[in-house]
Amino acid sequence: MFKRQEPRLAALLLSLLLFASACGGGEAEVLAAADVPRVAGDVTAQGEVTDASAAFALDLYRQLATEGENLVFSPHSIALALAMTRAGAAGVTADELDALLHLAGITDPHGGFNALDQELSGRSGIYTRGDETEAELQLTVANALWGQRGTKFEEGFLELLAQQYGAGMGLVDYKADAEAARVEINEWIAEQTSGRIEDLISEGGLNSLTRLVLTNAVYLLAPWEAPFDDDGTSPGVFYLVDGSEATAELMHLFEPLRYSSGDGWQAVELPYAGRELSMIVIIPDKGRFGEIEAGLSASRLDEIAAELSGTPVDLRFPKFEFRTQAGLLPALVALGLNEAVDPSRADFSGMTTEEKLFIAAVIHEAFIAVDEEGTEAAAATAVVMAASAAPSEPVQLTVDRPFMFQIKDATTGSVLFFGRVMDPAT
Repeated sequence: MFKRQEPRLAALLLSLLLFASACGGGEAEVLAAADVPRVAGDVTAQGEVTDASAAFALDLYRQLATEGENLVFSPHSIALALAMTRAGAAGVTADELDALLHLAGITDPHGGFNALDQELSGRSGIYTRGDETEAELQLTVANALWGQRGTKFEEGFLELLAQQYGAGMGLVDYKADAEAARVEINEWIAEQTSGRIEDLISEGGLNSLTRLVLTNAVYLLAPWEAPFDDDGTSPGVFYLVDGSEATAELMHLFEPLRYSSGDGWQAVELPYAGRELSMIVIIPDKGRFGEIEAGLSASRLDEIAAELSGTPVDLRFPKFEFRTQAGLLPALVALGLNEAVDPSRADFSGMTTEEKLFIAAVIHEAFIAVDEEGTEAAAATAVVMAASAAPSEPVQLTVDRPFMFQIKDATTGSVLFFGRVMDPAT
């Protein structure tokens, strides 16, 4: 987590797509990468894909938040991974991915994601906080392809990924030495994520049938706009959903913050340095977590954000750190991903026509840690392809019960992380 001598936020988004084939395709002249520059994104489609991703985020939250446990995932990472998968899909398979990602009707979704990525990357800089101290924020995006040497990938697919996602291709040999390829890709991932994700692809995760691995990494480094008091953290009671009690390390902050409340809930926004990014926390009243969580919708989340207004807040907020590991395929199938996972019907001919591919697995892992100085978060996604309002007095807000959170970009509304804290001590 944060070192006191170097306060910072590090949020890492990583998307990984693995393309494999079980059919024996003939050797072909390889097209390693399309020799075209990245283009300017389609700003007219940027808002559309942001709205689509927010809707997809809530869909996925509803599928994943079912076990009564802490949860964190990166909608941005998963949406990007699946959007890049969509770039190689055709026919009904493409339509299915469009529906899953809420992209149907968007004329240029890839251009929209490109514009969003480039705007988010522009968040990097040195910001002067309200107390006149300077704080550095970094947000960078890196994409790369790792293709089987000798496999012919469709030029249009590679050109689209180069132009809209800035992704080039490195050549590896899964057929001869899949383990060496795995190590090379994992090393790149570790480098892009400052070592937070060191072994995303586990031993045996790639084999001689793998044909393509597509990786996307986003790195965010920033502190809170107003750090919590260094000496204000103390143990406190955290009331669990079932009525039992746990102990949490509650941090303290007295600061003008954007706050709102409604029937059965309160919400507060914790901005990061520069106020371009923030964490929005929704705290249901005791005994009403399930009701408030079930009532969330994309429009309701927007309404809650719009209702936030500035007021002094005397905040007690728990430190927490946890990791979520999930196989996403069951959740995505429940949301309508059917043909894309069927080896007999999937159509990813936009990637290659040498072998028939289908989605065999979607794996996601995310990590988040919050302390006095800021937030550190990491996420990784693997798609495996195989063949065939304001009171005048300070608000007293003690977050001593389960809550939901989003880490969002203020300008675009893009949801970088989404989750809930059911027990900060676990």
